[in-house]
Amino acid sequence: MDQDERLLHSSSFGAAAVAYAEHRPDYARAAVRWALAPAAGPRVLDLGAGTGKLTATLLALGADTVAVEPDPAMLSELRRSLPEVRALPGSAEAIPLPDGSVDAVLAGNALHWFDMAVAGPEIARVLVPGGILAGLWNVMNDEVDGPGGAGGVDGLDGAGEANGAGGSRGPDGAGGAEWAGGAGGPGRAGGAEWVSGLARVGGSAVVGPRDTPAGWRAETADAHLAETGAAACFGSPERAEFPHGQRRTADSLVAALATRAGMLVMPEPERRATLDRIRSYLASRPETARGEFTLPMLTAVLRVRRL
Repeated sequence: MDQDERLLHSSSFGAAAVAYAEHRPDYARAAVRWALAPAAGPRVLDLGAGTGKLTATLLALGADTVAVEPDPAMLSELRRSLPEVRALPGSAEAIPLPDGSVDAVLAGNALHWFDMAVAGPEIARVLVPGGILAGLWNVMNDEVDGPGGAGGVDGLDGAGEANGAGGSRGPDGAGGAEWAGGAGGPGRAGGAEWVSGLARVGGSAVVGPRDTPAGWRAETADAHLAETGAAACFGSPERAEFPHGQRRTADSLVAALATRAGMLVMPEPERRATLDRIRSYLASRPETARGEFTLPMLTAVLRVRRL
């Protein structure tokens, strides 16, 4: 994706801010805890905070949180739903905070939109020495051979988080990243075969390059680095995956998928046709045809330390 296309996609969400707030999932608390574990203190910046999905989890975990979001409509939704949060207009490339003012910077489904040639030094500026940068992504779990089998995610707690914790793969051969397990020990929650069908039916606008576990592992190994080869601001990455899930109906899943950037920039006739294909597909599957079901997900995390 070139710079112009990235800007088009990253700026598309404001038109769907209300639907985004209603239908996008939160983040597995175990994943957020792991992201923050090495931080020296409780001061956290949620960067590219959107409507506050990650912000709310940070607050629930007791973090001293400030949110920064560039889109006015998204920021308005965040302020409406979380009026107690200090929420500021700004971007990863121009953060409205003083030097060394936060212990960690987290980005929920946002790090891939940043121009790291500019954002990397800017993030490093607001972090304390040795501070933590972590990107978190909710990915749809289409892997059916892990623990939990094809039955999806069981045992969701009231926060929408799968009981237990994430998976350990050992050293990562791609990009030199280390893989770490969650508190529940090795293993990964099982996905569902029907999830892989969403990509076939909806295409890359619905299930993009970072939206499945295998795709995320391939696409984000160097997400903390500038594409220009500028001097590194951060050390070697660690990555981990944590079971998660979201209760959905066919209608609410379609509504959630409609808030993806690829769908938002799609011409309206093509968008309607794509959503209709997804509805038909979900109606054809016994797992999703009637009532509520769990969309099996992982919250995947990349964590680095400021040099």
